[in-house]
Amino acid sequence: MAKKKIKVKKRLRIVIILILIIVLGVFALDFLDVSNYLHKKKMSNKKQVEVKVPQEYEASLFMVGDALIHSCVYNDARTGDGGYNFKPQIELIKPISSKYDLVYYNQETILGGTELGLSNYPRFNSPYEVGDAFVDAGFNLVSLATNHTMDKNERGVLNSVAYWKKQKGVVTSGQWSSFDEREASVSKIYEKNGIKYAFLSYTTWTNGLETPYGKEYLNNVYSDEKAAADIAKVRDKADIIIVAMHWGTEYYLGVDWQQAKIAKFLSDQGVQLIIGAHPHVVEPVEYINDGKTFVIYSLGNLISDQEGNERLTGLMMTVKIKKKVDVDGKVTVTVEDPRAELTYTKSNYCKNFKVYPYSQLNNSILYNYESLRNKYQGVVSSGYGDLKWGVTGE
Repeated sequence: MAKKKIKVKKRLRIVIILILIIVLGVFALDFLDVSNYLHKKKMSNKKQVEVKVPQEYEASLFMVGDALIHSCVYNDARTGDGGYNFKPQIELIKPISSKYDLVYYNQETILGGTELGLSNYPRFNSPYEVGDAFVDAGFNLVSLATNHTMDKNERGVLNSVAYWKKQKGVVTSGQWSSFDEREASVSKIYEKNGIKYAFLSYTTWTNGLETPYGKEYLNNVYSDEKAAADIAKVRDKADIIIVAMHWGTEYYLGVDWQQAKIAKFLSDQGVQLIIGAHPHVVEPVEYINDGKTFVIYSLGNLISDQEGNERLTGLMMTVKIKKKVDVDGKVTVTVEDPRAELTYTKSNYCKNFKVYPYSQLNNSILYNYESLRNKYQGVVSSGYGDLKWGVTGE
């Protein structure tokens, strides 16, 4: 009988322990549910009181002038297999240009290819390998509207357009193969580092070589009306509008009336950056319209076989494009920190072409280069005295 009582007590203890375990388990689950609920509520409240902070974006832009490919330049680039290699001619620029987000140049002469026959002034035609060298050096923003666009007629333009379409990641403007293609191009918004930009290219000069009637898309000839219509398509979509202008007076170191007039008009339309070409010499840079627009009137030649130090001297420019979004979503975009460096194209009797930054010159490469540097720096900075000199890459 005593043994039975002991067994009953043991069973009772086991039952009580099991009941306690079940009760504690239920309480534990309830506690976890309450804890999860409180945690979720706390996180929900935290999200509701999160403070918005301003956002900042930045893209660096590097710019050089004209690739003006005379016969001496392309003959110097000829290789033993019948091709062309222009990379050695700009190899001192590549370590600088390749470090920037956006990298611009003006393709002055049409890239119609050897199948159309290469040619010199006054009606140029250049091999595709010119473009290959610039793409290899990081150039991804190319202006194509020039006074030499129609030098090889419609076929030359179509060859050029076809070539540039094959270059991935390269944005071009100024030449197209149809009106539909032009419309898509001028309306397109590109993006770099969170900054949305539009890129347009125009020429005020055609050398009397007009585009065929009904095919005006081949060369983007400037008019106020055309530019205003193009800009209106992108003004509310782009953070910044960049316009490349082929304008001005050849070999003039100043700013002519046409450039000043067009620059003001474009600025009034909302353009924040204007990049100039055509004079083949460097010209001033400045902020206009109460600082709304930064204008580079002429970058001069990057590479050419023109005569005289003024025409063999070009300009490298860099700026920072900065975008700020405040807590209310208001967007402000500025073009800041313009910096400059001169370049010089050296050759020896139509051979061994190479583009040098002035910082790498000595008197054996260019006699009296220090005096020339002072002269051309004075020209460029005459419109903006705070311009900083020295471009080394970022």
